Amino acid sequence: MIQNLLNNYEEAAAVILFGIGFTTLLFNKNLIKKLIGMNIMDTGVFLLLASMGYIRGRKAPVIEDGITDASRYINPVPAGLVLTGIVVAVSVTAVMLALTVRLYKRYHTLDLDVIYVLSKHQKEDR
Repeated sequence: MIQNLLNNYEEAAAVILFGIGFTTLLFNKNLIKKLIGMNIMDTGVFLLLASMGYIRGRKAPVIEDGITDASRYINPVPAGLVLTGIVVAVSVTAVMLALTVRLYKRYHTLDLDVIYVLSKHQKEDR
């Protein structure tokens, strides 16, 4: 088991990052900390995809010297997925930061429980 873990340290690190991000997202009530947890989770997923797409001894899929044998190149799809995921993650982070700023301006707190209670009181006052 230890030997498998040492051989697959990238995957182990990805799982650990995902776990840290998930627990941060789950157990913190602060919106900024939740956003940081979501970004840590994203990083774990990107690391897992990138490590699964890489095969030792193979080269990038750029044909050199007329060699077209697919077994000599790595699969470019995981790298494309990682790049697309990074773009989506940055966009989601920007939107979440904008929403967090709006919530802070309205309720003067970043604690989700306090925001929930204050929003319930505002609905009852209407």
